[in-house]
Amino acid sequence: MDGQLDRRAELSEFLRTRRARLKPEDVGLPSFGRHRRVPGLRREELAQLAGVSVAYYTRLEQGNGRNVSAEVLDAIARALRLSDAEQAHLTHLAKPKQQRRRATGSRAQQPVRVALHQLLESIDTVPAYVSGRRSEILAWNRMAAALFGDWGRLPAEERNWARLVFLNPDYRELFVDWDQKAYDMVSFLRMDAGRHPDDPRLSALVGELSVKSEEFRRLWATHDVKEKSHGVKRMRHPLVGELTLSFETFRLVDDDEQAFVTYHAEPGSPSAEALRLLASWGTDAASALPASSPPQP
Repeated sequence: MDGQLDRRAELSEFLRTRRARLKPEDVGLPSFGRHRRVPGLRREELAQLAGVSVAYYTRLEQGNGRNVSAEVLDAIARALRLSDAEQAHLTHLAKPKQQRRRATGSRAQQPVRVALHQLLESIDTVPAYVSGRRSEILAWNRMAAALFGDWGRLPAEERNWARLVFLNPDYRELFVDWDQKAYDMVSFLRMDAGRHPDDPRLSALVGELSVKSEEFRRLWATHDVKEKSHGVKRMRHPLVGELTLSFETFRLVDDDEQAFVTYHAEPGSPSAEALRLLASWGTDAASALPASSPPQP
């Protein structure tokens, strides 16, 4: 890649793929069955639903979002039945904000406040970490290392969730629902790309993963986006077996590019006992994990 993602191409493909997933009957339009030559809605049908001219919508789907109003984007989002995350992504692509170039864009790692490091160190029974742009892992506590592997043994550039999920085979074993984890990871990167299409490090990451992982290429081509702030993950830990953990993601108010993420188990459950065992083993558990090894080239 040339250092940045093509915002116009991203806008064009996003709208095309959202339109292709809708059938006429989904939106109350008549279907002509086998005589339809395109998957999903036609541009004419989508324009009719959104209340705009076909020429206007065509220009937008060709990547020309210049001067498009928020009202028109809202109408198109409703016609396409976009989720909140998808509508936000559409807005980022069509009407990008002039963003102040941040020092973190060129640094090897985004800085984490000292107080956050101290908070992580004070939490000794719950795996927790701070993540940043491009799915980078910025800081973590002892329990996170025991659960996920000792990220401190990896070079800073390798401490990246997307790289670990797609390029490190140990993480396929760690996540029972690896396919869902992979989908969530790509959906997050898509949202990040919509906010920061001119980020050369993000573009380089997408390029590397596209070359090295067929699964990543396939998921990236769907243009799906999603923001997931909480949920449940099932893991298969090499030392304590299967765990079912709930995760919570807290965006920092003063820096929404960083998130504080925690994992916890239901009190009294086998997973809670497994976490207690990991806590008692501490660094011994982290060093025993094969997931601490660098991703495969």
